[in-house]
Amino acid sequence: MTIEVLPVTNSIGAEVRGVDLRTCDDTTFDAVRRALHEHQVIFLRGAQLDPESHLAVARRFGTPSIFPLARLQGATEPSLQVITDGPDSPPTAEMWHTDVTWISTPPRYALLCGEIVPAAGGDTLWASMTAAYDALSPTMQEMLAGLEIEHTTDSFVDSILERGGGSSEARALADRLNDAYPRVVRHPLVRTHPENGRRILFIGGPSMDRITGMRRDESDALLGFLRNHVTDERFQCRWRWTAGDLAIWDERSTMHRAAADHFPQHRTVRRIEIDGDRPYFDRDAHPAAVGEADRAPLNA
Repeated sequence: MTIEVLPVTNSIGAEVRGVDLRTCDDTTFDAVRRALHEHQVIFLRGAQLDPESHLAVARRFGTPSIFPLARLQGATEPSLQVITDGPDSPPTAEMWHTDVTWISTPPRYALLCGEIVPAAGGDTLWASMTAAYDALSPTMQEMLAGLEIEHTTDSFVDSILERGGGSSEARALADRLNDAYPRVVRHPLVRTHPENGRRILFIGGPSMDRITGMRRDESDALLGFLRNHVTDERFQCRWRWTAGDLAIWDERSTMHRAAADHFPQHRTVRRIEIDGDRPYFDRDAHPAAVGEADRAPLNA
């Protein structure tokens, strides 16, 4: 069996055809995983996964995550996160971000299914943080290597309070999160991809606070430059959803955002993330010497 991999842009993204992840054999699945590592986000048009199949496919990629808020509310098994936009629930994910970087082991992958798709708008965009790193000058790359960024729970706590209208219940939930998770975790600004050895700008989004060891004004200047740099359209792809589509992305090497241009139309998506490992930077890792399997032919 041969799967078809059609790049969406030269930097990131590919549509994968000719495979059903619910039923394919392990050899074919490994080919899909290689395509994911190469293109960083892959799309399966019309995958039509019901919730049970969505979770089953996720388990083929690793251990499905229990979202931190769900864990605080007593969840012991992973569940799908249903995200619905509409007239009474405006979109909230239009900023560039990587999911849950305020924990010590952020997710490895995410799988998103489109359920209700608006007639116009509502696309999702992804940006390659390997391409963003590669586009920097060698001098800038060397300066960033080894720096660490402090990621905090502050923006997530603020969102809990905002969604809860500042209620006592929202404040109690925020307090429980603060008790359960450290306010600050440190991650490398440049991380090494464990599958292929490539260097990645690990920016994160709203949870990113400051560079460890720098004065606030120094950190703000450098992070301001990087925030602007990573949104360059050269590093991006954009997916126009149809109902039943499946997107799978590598959380370690991408950022993403949901366009809010469909509001107030309804839009519903289902998401599950896969547990990850602690980010690290290996100065000696070389892409040509790591992850040779990712460059194997995409035939099964």
